[in-house]
Amino acid sequence: MSGDVHVRFCERLGVQFPRATHLVMGFQYESDARKMMVALRERLAAFGLMLHEEKTRLLEFGRLSTEQREARGDRRPETFAFLGFTHYCARSRDGRFVVKRRTDRKRLTRKLHTVRTEQRRRMHSPLPEQHRWLCSVLRGHYRYYGLPSNWHALDGFYDEVCRGWFRALRRRSQRGLTWNRFNQWLERFPLPRAAIFHTREALA
Repeated sequence: MSGDVHVRFCERLGVQFPRATHLVMGFQYESDARKMMVALRERLAAFGLMLHEEKTRLLEFGRLSTEQREARGDRRPETFAFLGFTHYCARSRDGRFVVKRRTDRKRLTRKLHTVRTEQRRRMHSPLPEQHRWLCSVLRGHYRYYGLPSNWHALDGFYDEVCRGWFRALRRRSQRGLTWNRFNQWLERFPLPRAAIFHTREALA
């Protein structure tokens, strides 16, 4: 069982944490998870703290939960978001249970919105300058999210960054930039493609 816990100050204190505390806990038995939830609420209350009820939950997750659900004919366990990744139960190619991670959709949407806004702001900057900035954005993204199970999301992020750059450059072009012309620019100013920087075992 896992609890995605957000802790904040009680309303009576008149202040809140600058950033919510995210906590994930795993238990073999549901009864232990529920006991821990009660104990956690009591412990936090002693310090004038409380759980965010709308963002605190218990869910089935893990190898045993997956096997039990498969035996019942149910769908695989729920997913949960943590540290920018959506964690989900899956099977490896040889049938072993694995926990896989992909970029959280909400986090990805916010990131792309930020990049597109900055691309429009920088569209009149020299191309080499824009290229250096976009390379740093992509490399930073890959270094954090570069997991084997996240390859499709990484490749999709690259495609969206390229499309955003094309749209920004087309807006500044007086003659109208074509996709073929843009691809010629990409040959001169290539953007780094998706890359894996972490093994699954390193984060297991």
